Amino acid sequence: MRIATYNVEWFNNLFDDDGVLLDDGGWSGRWDVTRAQQTEALGGVFTAMDADAVMVIEAPDTSRKRDGEQALEYFAAWCGLRARKALTGFHNQTQQEITLLYDPDVITAVHDPLETPEFPRFDAKFRMDVDVDATPEVIRWSKPPLEVAVTTPNGALRLIGVHAKSKAPHGVTNPDAIKRVAIENRRKQMAQCVWLRGRVAQHLAAGDDLIVLGDFNDGPGLDEYENLFGRSGVEIVLGAEDEIRLFDPHAQMVLGRRVGAQPATARFKRKGEPYLSALLDYVMISPGLRTRNPKWQIWHPFDHPDIFANLHLRAALLLASDHFPVVLDIDL
Repeated sequence: MRIATYNVEWFNNLFDDDGVLLDDGGWSGRWDVTRAQQTEALGGVFTAMDADAVMVIEAPDTSRKRDGEQALEYFAAWCGLRARKALTGFHNQTQQEITLLYDPDVITAVHDPLETPEFPRFDAKFRMDVDVDATPEVIRWSKPPLEVAVTTPNGALRLIGVHAKSKAPHGVTNPDAIKRVAIENRRKQMAQCVWLRGRVAQHLAAGDDLIVLGDFNDGPGLDEYENLFGRSGVEIVLGAEDEIRLFDPHAQMVLGRRVGAQPATARFKRKGEPYLSALLDYVMISPGLRTRNPKWQIWHPFDHPDIFANLHLRAALLLASDHFPVVLDIDL
C-alpha cells in the first residue's frame, strides 16, 4: 500500500465556490504560476504517485460557501485518480484544510477524533505553561489534526494528519520583534506537539498501528531557537528514549547532526536570494509497522535520481507546490 503526505501551496485558489477547477490563465497563489499551470502540474504529480491514500495539507477550503471535499473529489475525477474519495475532519478558518484523499476500493476511512481529560479533542483547548510563569496558557490548533480510523484489507490502522503552527515571524521586520515573535511561535508550536504526543502515546499504549504524517513546520536543528527549548517539536512527537517511539528515517538522519548532507521536503523562493530548503514534512510510523517492510521516499525533484531523470515530473513538482510529497510504501 502507498500512503503519502503532500502540502499543496494554496490548493484552494484553483477552485471556484462550486468546487470546479479554475483551469485558466489567471494567477494561482503561487508566484508567477497560472492556475492552469499549477493544475496540470498537480495532476501529473498525483497521477505519478498513484497512492492509495494522500494526506493533503493545505487542501481546499470548507466554509459556508465552499466544500473542500467536493473540490478535491472533482480534482480526483478530473485526473482519473484511484484515490477519489475525500475526508476532512474539523474545519478551520485559514482556507487550508487537512483532507485525506483515498481509494474507497482499497480502504474505508472515517473521522474519529479521540479525547482524554488530559489531552482533549483537537478542536478544543489545551492548557500548558509555555513561558514558565507558572500560569498555563490556552493553546489552540488553527488547523486541528485529522484523526482517521482506517480499515485496510489486513486490519485496522490509525492516521493523524498534521499541519503544525509555523514558527516564522510573518509580517514582522524589526529585529527585536522578529526574535520575540519567533520564540513565541515556537512555544505555541511545541505546545501543539506536546498535545499531539499525548494522543500518540494513547494509541501506542493500546498497541494501535499508527501513522502520523503531515507538515510540522519544524525539525531537528531547523533554527537557532531550538537550543532554548532542548529539542524540536518533531522530537517530542517521535517520543523520548524512555517512551514507545515513532520512527521516521529522515528525522533520524538529522537528529544530533548539524552539518553534512540533510534531506529536504520543501524549497522556498526568496526575492533576490538563493532558495531555502528545509525538512518540514514527515511520515512517522509506530513500532509494529516497522516490521511491514516500510520504504520512504521524498519526491524531491533534484534529490531523487529517478525523478530528476523524468523531466516532465521534475518540472511538475517545481510548479505544483513549494513542498514535495513524502511517500511511504508498506505491506498492509
